[in-house]
Amino acid sequence: MNKYFLLFIVTIVSLNLQAQKLLSPKEFLGYELGDRFTRHHRVVEYYKHVADALPNVEFYQYGETYEHRPLIYVVITSPENFQNLEQIRLNNLRKAGMTEGSPSADKKAIVWLSYNVHGNEANSTEASMQTLYELSNPQNKKTQEWLKNTVVILDPCLNPDGRDRYTNFYNQYGNVPPNGDEDSHEHNEPWPRGRSNHYMFDLNRDWAWGTQTETQARLKVYNQWMPHVHVDFHEQGHNHPYFFAPAAEPFHEIISKWQREFQVMIGKNNAKYFDEQGWLYFTKEVFDLYYPSYGDTYPTYSGAIGMTYEQGGQTGITVTTREGDPLTLKDRLTHHHTTGLSTVEITALNYTRVVDEFEKYFRDNLNNPVAPYKTYVIKASNHPDKLEQITKWMDTHSIKYGHPAAGKASRGFDYQTQSTGNVSVSTDDIIFNIYQPKSRFITAVFEPQSKLPDSLTYDITAWNLIYANNLKAYALPERINIGKAYELKPADNTTIASKPYAYIFNYQGVKDVAFLSTLIQRGIKVRSALLPFKSNGQNFDRGALIITRRNNEKINDFDNTVQSLAKEMGRKIYTSPTGFVESGKDFGSSSVNYVKAPNVALLFGEETSSLSVGEIWYFFEQQLHYPITTLGTDYIKYVPLSKYDVLIVPEGYYSSIDEKFLEKISGWVAAGGKLIVVGSGLNSFSDKKGFSLKPYTNDDEKEKAEKKQKELSQQQALVRYEDAERKEISNFIGGAIYRVTLDNSHPLAFGLSSTYYSLKTNELRFGYIDGWNVGVLKGNQKPVQGFAGKNANEKLANSLVFGVERKGRGNIVYLVDNPMFRCFWEDGKMLLSNAVFLVGQ
Repeated sequence: MNKYFLLFIVTIVSLNLQAQKLLSPKEFLGYELGDRFTRHHRVVEYYKHVADALPNVEFYQYGETYEHRPLIYVVITSPENFQNLEQIRLNNLRKAGMTEGSPSADKKAIVWLSYNVHGNEANSTEASMQTLYELSNPQNKKTQEWLKNTVVILDPCLNPDGRDRYTNFYNQYGNVPPNGDEDSHEHNEPWPRGRSNHYMFDLNRDWAWGTQTETQARLKVYNQWMPHVHVDFHEQGHNHPYFFAPAAEPFHEIISKWQREFQVMIGKNNAKYFDEQGWLYFTKEVFDLYYPSYGDTYPTYSGAIGMTYEQGGQTGITVTTREGDPLTLKDRLTHHHTTGLSTVEITALNYTRVVDEFEKYFRDNLNNPVAPYKTYVIKASNHPDKLEQITKWMDTHSIKYGHPAAGKASRGFDYQTQSTGNVSVSTDDIIFNIYQPKSRFITAVFEPQSKLPDSLTYDITAWNLIYANNLKAYALPERINIGKAYELKPADNTTIASKPYAYIFNYQGVKDVAFLSTLIQRGIKVRSALLPFKSNGQNFDRGALIITRRNNEKINDFDNTVQSLAKEMGRKIYTSPTGFVESGKDFGSSSVNYVKAPNVALLFGEETSSLSVGEIWYFFEQQLHYPITTLGTDYIKYVPLSKYDVLIVPEGYYSSIDEKFLEKISGWVAAGGKLIVVGSGLNSFSDKKGFSLKPYTNDDEKEKAEKKQKELSQQQALVRYEDAERKEISNFIGGAIYRVTLDNSHPLAFGLSSTYYSLKTNELRFGYIDGWNVGVLKGNQKPVQGFAGKNANEKLANSLVFGVERKGRGNIVYLVDNPMFRCFWEDGKMLLSNAVFLVGQ
């Protein structure tokens, strides 16, 4: 053989072997993990490298962020299991009853490790690379033994946009060498910080609601695997030691005995390794298992052992703790790496029982569910958009629903009246019972009242989607089975042959607002009815959109444009051959307002709540598709506000809104501007010159409140130190649902009923204003659902929730409760929409 050809073959073989060699993170990246923060694209490259190097590691891209970064995960198991990976996945779904077929007796535990859902809790992605290496390394005999009966899924970064925001900040401003002083700029990120995603959503609160593209993509693959164990890796403040399972109370009562028990077993295994190193840790405190939308609770309510692991950190390469010790990135990632492997180990050692208990969990769900309410009924009379919204949400979570086979008389809880009574179930109604795999998740989201064993919780205590959508619905203690598949009836739109005098559209939900947004951006002039009317034999409520041929003469192919847009957006078309109505006001009346296309601005930047800003920004761009200008708090004082029709001030704490700026805003409103202020942002306008907003309506009301507060202070003067935290919660509202009386004759409340269920997440109290008190809490109400401290609750009696103050030619809209909170409260979106498009027109 030619020696040159032989040399060529040897070289090719050598290069091929080298290409297949598994590299450690240090070898691949060129630096030790912990020396710096790794940008997301390099993490992805390392994960691809491991998958390319080994036959038993599979790489998947399951989505893309708003900023076009890939969302990825890998699956690792033994070579033997890898050959049957799809069968293992399907068999697991069969054990859960989530796909057809009988499961085999084969048992493989599935562990899912999720990293970096909060972008600036950045050590966990670094830890994931070391964990990936140790699990996949064929030379690591211990991990290879675990993989014989375990499949491990690693998602290195649930929030790539937020993580790169943080990483880029630190790489730009980190000192050389790293500075441990917590006051150094490298430890103090600028607004909005790296915690949230592109739209500034906290993705760790979005699991149940699925508003964000990252969450939607993740839920799809999560429900395709249904792991037995799920860990969500986090960082807390740097002066805290490590937290791992078991979680703190309250546990929701539907959590199984085994789920509690295995949390303890996992915690003890973690503790073994921490004890060996002398590392500090704590368990059973702070981080509870209640709110269903976390990375620990959503998996828990879906049958897994769901856990949060919290490392002290949220800081740079090194920081000095209050004990005077350095806490390094290397320390932090090592701790997360240790608990990750420990969790895989204890699961592998107990894989038989893990799988058996998982199967039992779902067997109980299917045959003997634990909750008192067995069936939920959503009446067919609800608006079609609301029915579509709730059914799409159920599809996201693999919840089975449909129509009953026959009508039925029953008794149950009426969400609208808050009472138990007779219920008539029809074959057109939507029903879903809890005899199905997602039984306990359904209960957690929809039960009329959740038992709260302990009022000290980490998050909101109410979230019911029946109230969020204000649905006519019932909870029944009896089982009703699905008789036929659900059918969504499309809008009945036939081609309109004639050229009508006007097109009319109902205005009853967010999709109608999005339709209005599209129309006015196309240059189509739209009117809105201030009063109910009847036209061409059809009744229309306040807010109905009217598009007359008059004033739209310049629109090319006017009829086809309106009809095509309506069909494209699923809006039912009504027409009238005349502007003369059968009852109500004619289309040329002053009670039918022209809807001017508003130029909308949103206050943005330091001092605003990034979460509140993100909710509004996302809503405009992703749901309404309407342009919005973001104005920075650092320069808004110099912006000529006359350019804008609407200014939205989100939640926040505004030291920059001083007397001079308030005077500028007040003058702009008086000249015809519209100011919308949300939640805590109201504090900057309360008791200020030019604004009628005050904590109390009059001096008498204020005096009575101050007297009561003084009495309470005297009663609590001798509270024991150990009871101080519980004393404070009497003044706290833990995210509770209140029934608000709504004046839906006002444009702010168009499309809503006279009752609005408000998710109250603050204790703000304001008296009735000199203007329109559109939404109020009358008397001393208790929450419909959730926890509210006694003192906080009493303080809210006869208070403002939503109001409109007329000022000169403009308006000020006060939204005391944030209707956009986490963007899952559908009815709340109408309030903001109306404030922008309809109030003051």
